[in-house]
Amino acid sequence: MEILYPMVISAVAVLATLIYASYLDLKERRVPFVYWLPMLGVGIICTGYLLWQATANLSLIFGYLSLVTSFLFVDYLDNRGRTDSPGLTFYYKKSSIFFYLTLVLILPILSWFVLAPSVNIQLVPWYAMFAGIFSYISYGEHKGIFDENTRKKNRKKGPNISEYFNRWYFVLIVMIFAITTMIMLISPNGWGTQSFVILLMAVFSGVFYIFARMHLFGGADAWALIFISFCLPTFPFTPLLGNPPLGFLSFSVLINALLLNLAAPIGIFITNIIRKNRAPLMYMFFGFPVNGEQIQNEWGFVMEDFEERKGIVSRKFVGFWDSIKRMYSGEGRIYTKDLREHPEDFQKELSLYRKAGTVWISYAVPFIIPITAGLIIAIIFGDLLFAFMERIAGAI
Repeated sequence: MEILYPMVISAVAVLATLIYASYLDLKERRVPFVYWLPMLGVGIICTGYLLWQATANLSLIFGYLSLVTSFLFVDYLDNRGRTDSPGLTFYYKKSSIFFYLTLVLILPILSWFVLAPSVNIQLVPWYAMFAGIFSYISYGEHKGIFDENTRKKNRKKGPNISEYFNRWYFVLIVMIFAITTMIMLISPNGWGTQSFVILLMAVFSGVFYIFARMHLFGGADAWALIFISFCLPTFPFTPLLGNPPLGFLSFSVLINALLLNLAAPIGIFITNIIRKNRAPLMYMFFGFPVNGEQIQNEWGFVMEDFEERKGIVSRKFVGFWDSIKRMYSGEGRIYTKDLREHPEDFQKELSLYRKAGTVWISYAVPFIIPITAGLIIAIIFGDLLFAFMERIAGAI
């Protein structure tokens, strides 16, 4: 059995970080960004060394570094002034925008042009687009064009293209990385089959960053999967159930985590049946009623809307598509954490909850916990779904 020692070292760093991050997410429902950085530092060194062992191609390695720094720069642009990581105050200073931008723009030049065996003209327009997008967003952030107060003023004037672009520009950045990686794959003097590693990283990580921006995924959960793909692109050794076809560890972690997470709705449904809780079928799998007086002590988000007319409290469950819309917009969804931390902003809601007696809320087990368990299972056993399907196919 071949052992990739750089990936073993990286796996130890990733597992230690995920275990601690799971503890923080359970306790405080947030994982300060600073706690990801030591793991990322170890992972970048180990992955870079592995790529060097496999290809001795500096162009490929700088392509990998370019992808990682682009994600970090997007986080910087999205979260200037963030307060969850006081130790990174220097990192999120507004005056650092153009310093970081310079680094982000230089790395692709080194990868695609300077260190490549020959200049590929096809990459020039894609680099121009890459540089143009990041330069425009950086300028807008520096000038405060995308600040919340400015956005609110612009909304009153009608649809604002700049705001939409600011929200979705990273989709274009991910597409540029995917396209340029494919060009480097088919180019005679490109990266060869190792290009697939960068391609999978870009697409997989891009999808989950976009999900997080749409509020369809927790920030810590998204970063966990993104950083696993950056730090552990492949298995440290052959798992007991064999390597899946892609050999991309993050994908197997996600599949394992989703399978593990299926147990929670089933358990909630059975518990609701035993306790004789009644609600429309879908809600029986994803939530449960809590005491309206004690709702601030619970974890989750409120699944019902309440209204009081002539002293009578009426209630209705939030519809599926309405719930998705609220998640996407980041408005209208009430989290028990907000009720606890900012009760002054929810006096009306808290009063209605007390009068209603019980309130249905979602279950709130952070997805980072099945991600951590999914990583452990993936490293030891492999991809559970692929192994199951392989066994079924072999039995037919």
